[in-house]
Amino acid sequence: MKKLLCIASLALAFLAHTPAISAQEGLDGLSLRARVGYSVGATAPLGIPEEIRKLNSFNPAFNLSVGFDVEKNVARRFGLMVGARFENKGMETDVDAKAYNMAELRQGDQTLGGYFTGGVYLKVKQWMLTVPLMATFDIGKSQIHAGPYISALLGKEISGYAYDGYLRQETPTGAKVEMGHSPEDRGNYDMTDDMRNAQFGIMAGADWLILNHFGVYVDLSWGLTGVFHSDFKTIEQTLYPIFGTIGISYKF
Repeated sequence: MKKLLCIASLALAFLAHTPAISAQEGLDGLSLRARVGYSVGATAPLGIPEEIRKLNSFNPAFNLSVGFDVEKNVARRFGLMVGARFENKGMETDVDAKAYNMAELRQGDQTLGGYFTGGVYLKVKQWMLTVPLMATFDIGKSQIHAGPYISALLGKEISGYAYDGYLRQETPTGAKVEMGHSPEDRGNYDMTDDMRNAQFGIMAGADWLILNHFGVYVDLSWGLTGVFHSDFKTIEQTLYPIFGTIGISYKF
């Protein structure tokens, strides 16, 4: 977190000395806000499936968000905001599962599918360019905003492995295949090619001006489309990217 704050402070100090867009320069009613933030969240189903029995570990990764918003006043307190944000939404999890339906597990030169009981490790990386379009409402030196967003994925990965357990092939009572802990004995999977190249969702948040042009902000983004194509069946549940961001801003 100290490293993030150092990077954010340097970035905003630089931005503060660049030429600002203002009404005096001919863009009446427009303002520009720069943002640097840190995101924490998960790519997960809505609700924990009963097959997931225990969360062993969760690593939110270093999720940086950097971008700009352009705001336009349309009424006394109301306005519109459009932005461009380069961000990462990543995480790593390790859980214990029982009879968890999985397909395309690779053990050695075999491809297996069925119901797995044991440990499941999952790694998610998503680098994206996000464009939000939000309505704003000013309350003194504070502002709330909400609206839809669309993200274009620039880099992506979802992979992991099933380990220290067994797989019942095809059915819950099918042939039993033991899976160990080493890369050769566990069931490895990579679902990157099944991920969408674009995501759609909603975002809401608030800004607080605290010192001259500097402020702090919080955002919550909720993906509505899920991270996989609609015909994806390797995992039963739809996985949604749900992330909260906290950061600092500079309003020109």
